[in-house]
Amino acid sequence: MVLGAFLLGLVLVVGAATFAAVRGVELYRQARRTGARALDELAALEERSARTEQLLAENERSAVELQAAAERLRVSRAQLQVLLGSLERARARTRWLRALLPLP
Repeated sequence: MVLGAFLLGLVLVVGAATFAAVRGVELYRQARRTGARALDELAALEERSARTEQLLAENERSAVELQAAAERLRVSRAQLQVLLGSLERARARTRWLRALLPLP
């Protein structure tokens, strides 16, 4: 009776140890796969981060160019306003001449 209980206990211990070993190996393999996937995702994240930094740098450069273009436009508009003012004054001064000249 004692020998039967001992053998039953030994079989249960060996079975539990086998079960634990199989589960441990599965856990190890899953951890390896998960680690590899995590490294792949981290590499992809690093690539996307580098691309984002590149786009931000291009955006900053474009913003500087846009600011320079806006300043050139402001100067050009000021010059245009001066020229339009001069043209309007010239027209006002020569309006009386048009009455004397025949129009085609």
